[in-house]
Amino acid sequence: MNTMDKIAVIIPCYNEGLTIYKVVQDFQNALPGAAIYVYDNNSSDNTFEEAKRGGAVVRKEQLQGKGNVLRRALREADAHCYLIVDGDDTYPAKNASELYGPMAMMPLFFASLMAGLMISSSSLPISPSSPA
Repeated sequence: MNTMDKIAVIIPCYNEGLTIYKVVQDFQNALPGAAIYVYDNNSSDNTFEEAKRGGAVVRKEQLQGKGNVLRRALREADAHCYLIVDGDDTYPAKNASELYGPMAMMPLFFASLMAGLMISSSSLPISPSSPA
């Protein structure tokens, strides 16, 4: 990617074929202009195809585990804000825009819809591109 996205929605997935299309569509509607990245982590169902159909940038990660997916995603996605959500439609996309307002003022921000958690880059021990 040559230019930095304002928001990157990162969605690690393992066998989320039943829900990932809706999740991608919901985040596209909630955060117009955000880059939606789905990382298929060795799914045996149609996760990859459904995410692609939904309009996401879809990549396969062969190393099993969410930690492996997130390390790769944070190396590859270049954004001001990273929103990491699950592909099983656990967290409502409509709440995503509420998190972005405070984040827009920070140099780099990570957010979780799970608990409305926001972490400034200044509190992180490593940079997103550092191997963990």
